[in-house]
Amino acid sequence: MNLLEVHNICKTYGKGETAVNALKDVSFSVPKGEYVAIVGESGSGKSTLLNMLGALDAPTSGKVLIDNKDIFSMNDSKLTIFRRRNIGFIFQAFNLIPELTVEQNIIFPVLLDYQKPNKKYLEELLEVLNLQERRNHLPSQLSGGQQQRVAIGRALITRPSLILADEPTGNLDSQNSSEVIALLKEASRKYEQTIIMITHNRRIAQTADRVLNVSDGVLTDLGRAQDASGTDTLRRQERKGVSK
Repeated sequence: MNLLEVHNICKTYGKGETAVNALKDVSFSVPKGEYVAIVGESGSGKSTLLNMLGALDAPTSGKVLIDNKDIFSMNDSKLTIFRRRNIGFIFQAFNLIPELTVEQNIIFPVLLDYQKPNKKYLEELLEVLNLQERRNHLPSQLSGGQQQRVAIGRALITRPSLILADEPTGNLDSQNSSEVIALLKEASRKYEQTIIMITHNRRIAQTADRVLNVSDGVLTDLGRAQDASGTDTLRRQERKGVSK
């Protein structure tokens, strides 16, 4: 069963001679529980695509279905609630609230939805993320890797069906990067969550179940990350200095 279906998405900025086609007739689907990496050169359209998937921006044309729901057919209030409950976001810059503790940052999306946190699930996340002893610390008292683990916990706490990660290891060293990716894969397996991640790191992209490449607004499915064709493409991109 497909959790995500994208049908003929186009995104155009501007009009006439100054129009920029950021996405060109993009279509693909992602089964529930799959971990997908999106790669592409700077300005290729991959971040624009992620914004469409997360309903942070609307396409010029086309449809995005999450769990068989056409998200852009919803009004603003319904879309806000749907996004809050069904999509988790992980950003390169962590985006934690400085005045809140680790635990408070994690449960913030639940409180924002006027719900009560599931204490048992919170404790499980703190254990999985190895943050039990840091639960009362502020972000300024944490390492970069610990802050990103808090951000992952915040994305997981509402039990969303879809996790969107935008360069989640961009500010981390290699060891912390490996730990973060392992946590995301564990979330995909343990909680049956679908993960779509933008990355310019070839090694990290190869940990995914499947790799999608975006170039000049056109999406190509490279298939399994371990396939030779996908690997060759990722290597070419790395030599070009692929970045967000």
